[in-house]
Amino acid sequence: MDERETIERVARWLKASRNTVVLTGAGISTESGIPDFRGPQGVWTRDPEAEKRANIQHFMASRDARVASWKYRRASTVDAALPNAGHFALAELERKGKLQTLITQNIDSLHIKAGNSLARLVEIHGTVRDFVCMGCGERGPIDRVIARVEAGEEDPPCRTCGGILKSATISFGQNLVAEDLERAQSAASSCEVFLAIGTSLTVTPVALLPRYALQAGAKFVILNAQPTPYDRAAAAVIRGPIGEVLPAIVNLV
Repeated sequence: MDERETIERVARWLKASRNTVVLTGAGISTESGIPDFRGPQGVWTRDPEAEKRANIQHFMASRDARVASWKYRRASTVDAALPNAGHFALAELERKGKLQTLITQNIDSLHIKAGNSLARLVEIHGTVRDFVCMGCGERGPIDRVIARVEAGEEDPPCRTCGGILKSATISFGQNLVAEDLERAQSAASSCEVFLAIGTSLTVTPVALLPRYALQAGAKFVILNAQPTPYDRAAAAVIRGPIGEVLPAIVNLV
C-alpha cells in the first residue's frame, strides 16, 4: 500500500472514530526550528552536557549545572518558535470534533499557539511557560525568573523560601505529575484511534501508552521519520514529513 492509500485509510478511521487520542513528541516541532534530542542534530547529540543537566539529581546538586541551565534557557529560541503545518492540522482536527485528547511530550507550547485547547491538552513532560520552586512548590510565569537572570542573578533562588527554582518541566529522574499520567492512561485506555506523531516511543512511562490503546482494541497509527519499537503492532506506519502528511490526513476527515 502506498503512502496516499495509507493517508486515506487513516483519515477514514479518524472520521469514524468517536474517541481519538494523539501523542506528539519532538519530531512534530523540528519543522518549527526546535531540534529534537536524540536525532543526528539533536540537542543531546551535539551537547552531551545538556543531557546531564536534564537529570534532576545533577541539576539539584550542581550550582554550575543550574547556572548553565538558566543561561541556556535565557538564550533559548523556543519562545520565538511558531507552530508549523503539523500543529495547525491537530488544531483543525480538534475544531472538527475529532480529537478528544492531545498528549504531548513537548514543552514548547506550540500546540497552544496553534489553537488547541488547554482542556484537551496533557503536557505530560511539563512546560517552559512556568517556573516551579523545588522547595515550597511556588509556581509562576518563567519570565519573572528570566528577568532576574538577565539582571545578573546566575542561579536565582525562590523569593518565598530560598529554594531552588527550575522550569516547570519534567527532568530525568523526576516523577511525572500523577494527575497528568492518570489522565493520559485513561484516555489511551478508552480511545478508538491512537496516533503517535514524531515520537520515538522509547521514554517510559509515556512509551507504555500505546499498550493501553492496543489493549482497548484501538487503531494504532505511527507517523514518525524513524522506526519505533511499536511499528509491528501498528495498523499503519507513515514515514513522510509530518508537516505534509498530517494536513493531508486532516483535510480528508
